[in-house]
Amino acid sequence: MPQASPQSLADLQRIFAADGPLAAAIPGYRSRSQQVEMAARILAAVEANGALVAEAGTGTGKTFAYLVPALMAGGKVIVSTGTKTLQDQLFQRDLPTVRDALGVPATIALLKGRANYVCPYHLARAVESGHFATREEAGHIRTIARFAKSTHSGDKAELSAVPEDSGAWGQATSTRENCLGQDCPNVKDCFVIAARREAMDADVVVVNHHLFFADLMLRDEGMAELLPACNTVIFDEAHQLPEVAGLFFGEAVGTAQVIDLARDTRNEGLAAAKDYAPLQDACRNLEKAAKDLRLAFHREGTRLAEAQWRDHAHAPDALASLERELAAFAKHVESQAERSEGLDNCRRRCAEIALAFKRWQAPAAPADDGGEEEVFVRWADVSNYHVTLNMTPLSVANIFQRQMEGHPRAWIFTSATLAVGGNFSHYQAELGLGAAETGYWGSPFDYGAIALLYCPPGMPDPNSPHYHEAVVEAAWPAIRASHGRAFVLCTSLRAMRRIHELLKEKLEAAGLELPLLLQGEGSKSELLDRFRRLGNAVLVASQSFWEGVDVRGDALSLVVIDKLPFAPPDDPVLAARIEHLKRQGRNAFFEYQLPRAVISMKQGAGRLIRDEADRGVLMVCDPRMVDKPYGRRVWQSLPPMRRTREVAEVEAFFTAERA
Repeated sequence: MPQASPQSLADLQRIFAADGPLAAAIPGYRSRSQQVEMAARILAAVEANGALVAEAGTGTGKTFAYLVPALMAGGKVIVSTGTKTLQDQLFQRDLPTVRDALGVPATIALLKGRANYVCPYHLARAVESGHFATREEAGHIRTIARFAKSTHSGDKAELSAVPEDSGAWGQATSTRENCLGQDCPNVKDCFVIAARREAMDADVVVVNHHLFFADLMLRDEGMAELLPACNTVIFDEAHQLPEVAGLFFGEAVGTAQVIDLARDTRNEGLAAAKDYAPLQDACRNLEKAAKDLRLAFHREGTRLAEAQWRDHAHAPDALASLERELAAFAKHVESQAERSEGLDNCRRRCAEIALAFKRWQAPAAPADDGGEEEVFVRWADVSNYHVTLNMTPLSVANIFQRQMEGHPRAWIFTSATLAVGGNFSHYQAELGLGAAETGYWGSPFDYGAIALLYCPPGMPDPNSPHYHEAVVEAAWPAIRASHGRAFVLCTSLRAMRRIHELLKEKLEAAGLELPLLLQGEGSKSELLDRFRRLGNAVLVASQSFWEGVDVRGDALSLVVIDKLPFAPPDDPVLAARIEHLKRQGRNAFFEYQLPRAVISMKQGAGRLIRDEADRGVLMVCDPRMVDKPYGRRVWQSLPPMRRTREVAEVEAFFTAERA
């Protein structure tokens, strides 16, 4: 295990001391042994250009534990996070605080994906076309146009007047596909180029995982590097990396790209080829064919294996029809491509999309001696409005390993949820980090005194037809005792909707005026603001509220989890991985499915206690946590809460809280 130099360790101890520079800069600062130990291990890894996988429980202060050694060591640092919220927090608050406390002259830059920055070129095209889905969207475009004239950064996060999910943003920003690069007539006013230039000059660059992996892929394709070469890479919320890497090391094509192409071509045609009416007809026909492909499926939230797709009654015919329209569209756009850089870009994109559809349908190549990094799983994702055809690598371990080779630098992977029972082997195997050092620091919170883990007795099998009703019956006394202030986290959208419906009936029958919120009724941030403001609400939610959500204080005192979060076994990517492990004679459940469920469970449970002053009950309804031998692996990975199976103890817990 590498050790930091004695002088560096002495400096570290001084910085984190109760009378040190951090204490002087941060009101209410408390020195924590876990934080100092973690910082020392990270500093050693940075000085040795090594790799460290580190789990730090809630309250450890892991952000400062990696920022302090990174800034002490100097050189170029990239910090990559899983959410924009943490990205903004690091840039606006945490990094300036640590930099100023340490007195180091480090410059800091925030770099987001191009979809976060206004594109003057596409904004002008949208305004000129005047083609908007609603009157509200037209108003949003005008607001964005005014913002573009006054902003320094062009970051849409600065414009709260236009909702993040407004369709106007799609027309006012660029994508990798429709960006004209150096050929753009507005290149001198480009906010993306300005942000990248700042990042190239900065000592510390804050990015997100999607942007980091997009850069890796661009570099692989021989294009200009998006992120500067650096000495240290730190991944916070690193538990998300295997899934994000799978997205970027694979390939995807779908109806969203086709509809964007039709929209951009329509706008370009109105600006540069207004006299060629057939192009506008071709855009409408292409958009209709893309929407018809989505309408070939009646259910959203469906993931289909390639074989299921081919057996589907209407999907292959709808895709063939879309490909015919793409071919017809290509002829029209090719005939006008010389009239503007934008139309020429649309011509190129059309060819790339058509080729991607052909690649997805081509016969799969046989695996090379069982080498899983060469195997791609083909599957279709059907969402509310779009269908995406994916080719996902069975494993990203070898691909990611290759990306880490070459330029010597330190690699730090940290999260509150990486280990299973203190063991990191599952996470290391997913990313090819077998040679990395590991470190585990539990939370400094006294969970035995402030939290209760409740598993209700008598619950039916989770696959039984009336399981949702049983969940609500079991959770109802706990929700009454807590006077709301609850998250009900569900493992599927179907369960979420049914449990919300049943809770609504319960509240009405009991005459209880507890606000009942449902994921999807507003944006995630809007729902969280309402939940905090109300102070006695019950929020029923699915996957997007299992992580990255921070509600401190009395507003959240009960977290109910309906089932252990095992991925559905018919998920096409999971099914392929299970089959691959079985062929190797390995136990897919214990090596892959259970560890992933444990990590997800830790994320959900982590919503409860966010501060040392918090108190609360974690209720897990799934009887398998108690009845199955592997259930022990689950609860032993959770924080050390006091455990009970008696609802009376839950009621007493909340009574004592109010006393």
